[in-house]
Amino acid sequence: MAEIILNVDVRKDVGTGSARSARREGFVPGVLYGGGENPVAISVNEKDFRKSLYTGKLLGHLVTLKYGEETQPVIAKDIQFDPVSDRPMHFDLMRVDVKGEVKISIPVHFKNQDECAAFRQGGSLEIVRHEVEIVVRADRIPEELVVDLAGRELGDAIRMSDIALPEGAHATITDRDFMIASIKVSSAAQSEAADQAADAAAEEEAAAPEAEAEAEETSED
Repeated sequence: MAEIILNVDVRKDVGTGSARSARREGFVPGVLYGGGENPVAISVNEKDFRKSLYTGKLLGHLVTLKYGEETQPVIAKDIQFDPVSDRPMHFDLMRVDVKGEVKISIPVHFKNQDECAAFRQGGSLEIVRHEVEIVVRADRIPEELVVDLAGRELGDAIRMSDIALPEGAHATITDRDFMIASIKVSSAAQSEAADQAADAAAEEEAAAPEAEAEAEETSED
């Protein structure tokens, strides 16, 4: 059902003291909630938790929580890290029905920029949304939302309708086809174009007296 299994223990106590105690013993404290049931304080071995983190398929993905012989499909909704050591300090798991719908934010990634002529013409990608919240079945959560830039042109607006979603999934914003990104002329390209125009105007102005002198000589002849 899921690629990652988290073997957890139920913490008898809750609060800051319980969380600190779990960390001292080499565990990461967390909370299991949702599914119409009361929240449960849990913990998982920090080394195992780190291994799951390194796969890149823990946060925001369907995983299996295991306690003894019991299993429960869950989604890791949030992980807090120490700002200095980057050690995982706390996590939140949400109970889900494998075939039920969940609301979750998915990162947007852009590919084939090297196949987009607009960037060779001085265009730059202006990203409006780095992630999009969607409603999707728990067993169909995508790892990313992909925008293909191949063949895009300067001035193109990339909207939600340009992104392929899993069957039955949809964005939580439903009243408009909202913007994801756009391809605009970069300020550097604009500056270069302005400089070129100024140089051309200066050359034209400098050449005008010479042209007038030649015209006068021709008329005298």
